[in-house]
Amino acid sequence: MGTLERLVGSWRVTGGTEGTVTYRRLAGGFFLVQEVELEQYGQRVTGLEVIGREKPFGAERPGEDIRSRFYDSQGNTLDYVYELDGDTLTIWGGEKGSPAYFRGTFDAAGDTLTGAWVYPGGGGYESVMTRTG
Repeated sequence: MGTLERLVGSWRVTGGTEGTVTYRRLAGGFFLVQEVELEQYGQRVTGLEVIGREKPFGAERPGEDIRSRFYDSQGNTLDYVYELDGDTLTIWGGEKGSPAYFRGTFDAAGDTLTGAWVYPGGGGYESVMTRTG
């Protein structure tokens, strides 16, 4: 997982969504799993996200993009593309370049990620993740 390794651990989320997320490596190191327990807009959301480079059946090598699929307690499946450039993390909703995305910056210690979710039409919310473990 290389560049996303800095996400491994437990985080407290504040801002437009409140709660905790935990990232852990799957055996082999090719994928991260994110477990989510959040409250957003007065609604509890729990879920699981698998993050990594896709390697379709029969392919010799995985793709370049780091993709994910998120499964939540409301029955939704959401796809994302992760991109890390220096200390800036962008999570694109659907495909890279989407008008729906998160962009945040890690502090120097790597223990706080401050940014915002942006939605088409001007919606979104600020978000801060602080490492707890």
